[in-house]
Amino acid sequence: METIIQGLTENWAVWFVTVVLIVAAVIDGAILKVPNWLTFPFIICGWVHCTIQGGMAGLGWSLLGTFVGMMLLLVLRNVGGMGGGDVKLLAGVGAWLGTVVTLYAFAATAIVGGIMAVFMIWKSGNWTKHYAMALQILEEWKTVKKPSELSKIARERKPTMYLLPYGIPMAIGSILYFAYAGMLV
Repeated sequence: METIIQGLTENWAVWFVTVVLIVAAVIDGAILKVPNWLTFPFIICGWVHCTIQGGMAGLGWSLLGTFVGMMLLLVLRNVGGMGGGDVKLLAGVGAWLGTVVTLYAFAATAIVGGIMAVFMIWKSGNWTKHYAMALQILEEWKTVKKPSELSKIARERKPTMYLLPYGIPMAIGSILYFAYAGMLV
């Protein structure tokens, strides 16, 4: 019991990020959106926390983590693959926990998201439709050079797709990584 309490106090920032990820996943699952009222304060508080802990070097570390978290998902957001809230949520993870943790959390998120997507397609029974749609999207990415045009095409296609609220795999994948890396205790 003492070890758990010590782990909570020593790793409170990771636990805080974990709670924010769970809240975001619940909201995203309910309304398919991660709201700005959650993501913006999450990012800003990460900057403040890291600045208090490490001065200007801490702020730089946090800003780099924010940038990396944002860039990992921004490309997908710009072509309609996910919402801006997902991008800002991963940027918040970067603001609090830095670049390296964000990269690993992203990798775990991608694996969990892929598994969830395959399960959703399997459950729908529409393998052929989704396979054809995936090929179409890949072809569009190869041939359409303007991100704004890709985004427009994706918006038009969105009503015909099963949507995966990406806050859910982001929470699951990130928390699994935190646990695997021993960051929670």
